[in-house]
Amino acid sequence: MRYVYLLESESAVGQRYVGMTSDLKRRMAEHNSGKSPHTSKFLPWRLVTYVAFTDEQKATAFEHYLKSGSGHAFANKRLW
Repeated sequence: MRYVYLLESESAVGQRYVGMTSDLKRRMAEHNSGKSPHTSKFLPWRLVTYVAFTDEQKATAFEHYLKSGSGHAFANKRLW
């Protein structure tokens, strides 16, 4: 399984992060322990939404979509 996930900082209002992983629990632990340079400045993080995919290519495509302009609009309306 591949998981596309959306995180929101609990300490910095408006800071959000979209990522993909095969081990969601491990990845959340990494984000909240400061091991990810992109998220270490805004600890702690909370999981807002995740979507599970059996197809890695579909997960990658969805992650890229969420990081695009129209994907941001979709996520703001439906996922955050």
